[in-house]
Amino acid sequence: MKKRIAIHSLGCKLNYAEGSQLVTKFTENGYATVDFKTTADVYIINTCTVTASADRKSRNIIRQAIKHNPDAIIVVTGCYAQISAEELSRIKGIDYIIGNFN
Repeated sequence: MKKRIAIHSLGCKLNYAEGSQLVTKFTENGYATVDFKTTADVYIINTCTVTASADRKSRNIIRQAIKHNPDAIIVVTGCYAQISAEELSRIKGIDYIIGNFN
């Protein structure tokens, strides 16, 4: 059975383009892409931090992923992860916080 991955991008066109690239790479490596609102083995949230509202939306999406499957690997990347990694580290259930420079 293939591992399932769900990717959610917030914010700018670059985040959406990066999300598409991630889908391609994971698919090439044997993963099945599933809708973010379903159960996945890996969730990647590509965040934005342009406004306080964007930060809040990012946190809500992260919590949704954790709720969908508490045993999944949760990866948070993007601008919010770059700027507020310490804040994100307080959310239980995130496995990896990867800023833009990584």
